Amino acid sequence: MAIRAIRGATTAAANTKEEIFASTQEMFLQIINDNNIAVDDIAGIIFTVTPDLTAAFPAAAVRRMSISDIPLLDMAAPDIDNALPMCIRVMVYINTDKGNSELVHAYLRGASVLRPDIGRRGKISVAIDGPAGAGKSSVAKRAAARLGYIYIDTGAMYRTVGVYGIENGIDPVNERGRLVSELDNIHIDISYENGVQRMYLNGADVTERIRENDASMAASAVAAIPEVRERLVNMQRGMAKKGGVIMDGRDIGTTVLPDAELKIYLTASVENRAVRRYREYLENGVECDFNEIKEDVITRDYNDMHRAVSPLRQAEDAVLVDTSDMDFEQSAETVIDMIRKAEVNG
Repeated sequence: MAIRAIRGATTAAANTKEEIFASTQEMFLQIINDNNIAVDDIAGIIFTVTPDLTAAFPAAAVRRMSISDIPLLDMAAPDIDNALPMCIRVMVYINTDKGNSELVHAYLRGASVLRPDIGRRGKISVAIDGPAGAGKSSVAKRAAARLGYIYIDTGAMYRTVGVYGIENGIDPVNERGRLVSELDNIHIDISYENGVQRMYLNGADVTERIRENDASMAASAVAAIPEVRERLVNMQRGMAKKGGVIMDGRDIGTTVLPDAELKIYLTASVENRAVRRYREYLENGVECDFNEIKEDVITRDYNDMHRAVSPLRQAEDAVLVDTSDMDFEQSAETVIDMIRKAEVNG
């Protein structure tokens, strides 16, 4: 076993903490996924940034992923004429039995011009839509982990806004104006910790809270508010600019990413989705009634499909995948196979 270096580079869309963190985490996760690296394999990480990036240190983005015991170093790149602007470079040193030729480097977000021979390798943008309980998030997460993509759970963003409303006594159905007036007080952060997306609301971790039933129902209500949708859709499009992402929600293929290279409409019967949600709640120790959950699924479907703004529907160029008669592994493999074929055909 020897210590070898994996190289990477990416760019930030703006000199802001959010953009620097998003770009850094995307690049780092691609290196981890493409090389099947465990955290314990990493000996050290060195970042360099161009002089026009001053809002945050890339190493801080890695620290936010619960990687705290690895030596990290940030360095300033020299100010060179005609250099790629807003560029973040990385060297990830790992303990490995692999040879140098077996390592997979990552050059993203326009930084592929630095090494066009080892750029994105055909990765595409994938939009997965469908009703609540169809398994979109679980399938998307598995596909992203297997294929080295970045998974973006858009539904979690709406759930987070819904939780803000619940905790502040705001009814998103009858007090829309009040919720809209509070948007500037709602700060959503997304981090990836050990490959898992975690959601933060005004600095508080709400990853588990947003999966509770009241947050699910609130998400449907807030998603029907145009001002909320505009705010979150802009965030989602910014995340997807880099490519190599899998995004799931209700209107990804129709509204958020209408130019996605692959669109999938993932669905299942009402009965099947209610059973899945019921079992999920029981496994998490949440008391629930199956009939109430089934009614909630029906109500959620109706609300999502009949809302005035971006209603749930299958995009004309989306592929329908009905998972009613599939288990999770079959559903995930079906989607993974579709993405691989789209990469080749694209």
